[in-house]
Amino acid sequence: MPPATTRSETRLSRPTRVAEAIKQWVMDEGWAPGQRLPSEAELMARFGMAKGTIREAIRLLEAQGLVKSRTGPGGGVFVHQVSEERAAALLGNYFFFAHPTIDDIYRLRAALEPELAASLAGRLSAAQLARLDAVIAESAPPAPGAEDEATRHAASLRFHAELAAMSENPLLRFVIRFLAELLSEITVARGLHSPTDPELWATGLAYQTRLVEALRTGDAEAARAVMAAHMATAQRLMRSREAAVTRRFLSDRARG
Repeated sequence: MPPATTRSETRLSRPTRVAEAIKQWVMDEGWAPGQRLPSEAELMARFGMAKGTIREAIRLLEAQGLVKSRTGPGGGVFVHQVSEERAAALLGNYFFFAHPTIDDIYRLRAALEPELAASLAGRLSAAQLARLDAVIAESAPPAPGAEDEATRHAASLRFHAELAAMSENPLLRFVIRFLAELLSEITVARGLHSPTDPELWATGLAYQTRLVEALRTGDAEAARAVMAAHMATAQRLMRSREAAVTRRFLSDRARG
């Protein structure tokens, strides 16, 4: 018997309703990634829908990355786990048109990253600490040109993505990594990375070095304080760069 539908669900198309019902079914049954969905005929019988509706529902789920179809021997439709990279890419498509500001991003970073740092103090392995040291080293040499500066700036932000990846909290890990990647893309797209800013480079390097030391010694309060100061300083400097680029753009338009 097909599951009952609510009034709000009846406003959705049939394929969308079936896709949502399949998602709920998968969660209720506790199916893991890699498990095969029932056959098309079984789905038609369960949901009381025609073949075309079932196929369209599966296409919707594939577009969302929640199932994956395989052909040939052993083929079928399988539960699929959406990767962090794909989820971030889809969310990034939304912000492609939303145009978040530097302040928008740093308000969230300032709230989340100090707590992340405190939670990791004294919990990281020697290999993880070495990885953070290596990322700092990538951003350490002064950048001679705009292209090199973009690479250096990306490495500086990658430090925060790497740190977030070490968290056991999947939601915190995803949000912080996404914000770091979004800021990296915005910085380059809006030309905020060039020309080289010695103050931004030096303060960022100093804060990250102090942070790793606090993480290594297990000082949670120091880690929280260093990260909070890092976020406040970076926000101030990036805000001034954003304002400078805007002024330069308006000046160029006025001359044009």
